[in-house]
Amino acid sequence: MSQPTVTRADLAEAVYQEVGLSRNDSAALVENVLNEVVSALERGEPVKLSSFGSFSVRQKGKRVGRNPKTGEEVPILPRKVLVFRASHVLKNKVNRAQARQSGARPVTVEPGAGQ
Repeated sequence: MSQPTVTRADLAEAVYQEVGLSRNDSAALVENVLNEVVSALERGEPVKLSSFGSFSVRQKGKRVGRNPKTGEEVPILPRKVLVFRASHVLKNKVNRAQARQSGARPVTVEPGAGQ
């Protein structure tokens, strides 16, 4: 069973509902924010969104891979990959939401606890 996907249109509608801009202005705002994130990543700059997470581009080196079907060694060329690291705030919210759905009590770890 697939989950519904949040689209640009959904984000624009949320901005429209919360901020009160026109639908066209809300869509333009969402598009501008996403374009700025993409531009920064294209320049190799990390993007950090407070209480959400950070995006960065990582360079992966050349390595030798293996075709799992034939066992043949295949060179994998160097490339850049996009990495997302969720903030602790986002992780805690996701875990609390999951716990509410399952009826379990969430466990939160305070920074510096257990040291």
